Amino acid sequence: MIAYLEGQLTHKTATLVHLDIGGIAYAVNISLHTYTKIEGLEKAKLYTQLIIRENDHTLYGFFDIKEKDLFSKLLSVKGIGPNTARVILSYLTPLETKKAILHDNVAAFKKVKGVGPKTAKQIILDLKDKISKEQLEDGTPLTSDEPEQQSGHTLMDECVSALMNLGFQKAQVTKLVERAMAENPDITQVEVLLRTILKQL
Repeated sequence: MIAYLEGQLTHKTATLVHLDIGGIAYAVNISLHTYTKIEGLEKAKLYTQLIIRENDHTLYGFFDIKEKDLFSKLLSVKGIGPNTARVILSYLTPLETKKAILHDNVAAFKKVKGVGPKTAKQIILDLKDKISKEQLEDGTPLTSDEPEQQSGHTLMDECVSALMNLGFQKAQVTKLVERAMAENPDITQVEVLLRTILKQL
């Protein structure tokens, strides 16, 4: 079991990073939440979870141990696979996810791709007792350092690629990205644009 990886970030997108450790690069899938934390970093320590399916070994990485633990809890829910769990943690921050569970907010989960009413209720039913109110902290989630602005072309390409990695079809998301950029010309950060689009899906 790989508990965490720490090394040089040699490749970075909103859904996938390459972490170089001693000349070996590990491909690590990440959530949008983790991306906002590491976007401005050259080195990072990611807490990891290895998912093994037949001949496929996939690493998922998280900026902090609390997000990793929440990812593991989501995987314990019937009907939730690793990609759906990652989408949940891209649409909602870990704190927002916990609050939605504790407050029986089915609507918050129903908006996530791959999560219907039945699964949303199952998440709350299975995890409410595991996530005590003492785990919630007052205040807003920490924000990352202000990232550099991106050109429209790069912003669109990164956003489309990230959404495709989350399981959406290219034709569908390309139109959504174009519309979101037209309606929100002031958005210059990929994570902000992604959150805007995920709320529309």
